[in-house]
Amino acid sequence: MLALNDPHEAYRRSEIDARVASGSSADLVTFCLAQAIEGLGGAISAHGFNAPTHRSKALTRALTAVTALEMGVDRKAPLAAALLQIYGSARKALLDCVVHFDAARLAEVRQDFRDLQQAFAEAA
Repeated sequence: MLALNDPHEAYRRSEIDARVASGSSADLVTFCLAQAIEGLGGAISAHGFNAPTHRSKALTRALTAVTALEMGVDRKAPLAAALLQIYGSARKALLDCVVHFDAARLAEVRQDFRDLQQAFAEAA
């Protein structure tokens, strides 16, 4: 049914399923960070074009990625507390933007995720 309504979304879902099924932990973190960055950018863009449906979908995509990142943190790892704080703050910002959209705040969160993405890439 989804494919009949939005072929791009159906393709994106199948890509996600394939990447999740075949990826390592590091690959999944990288993928979730990319999804969060893309979702945040999409929400900011959709808000600028006054497209609330697209904004909502993008916020949902970003929130799903942030939730997956948060759930995947190894609580015994040295950076666990810092990562959980970052992910928790991002989740709060996303949920706050459902009611009162704040593009500047989401841009800051997006940059935080870009910084994390770069740090993880350099560490790999």
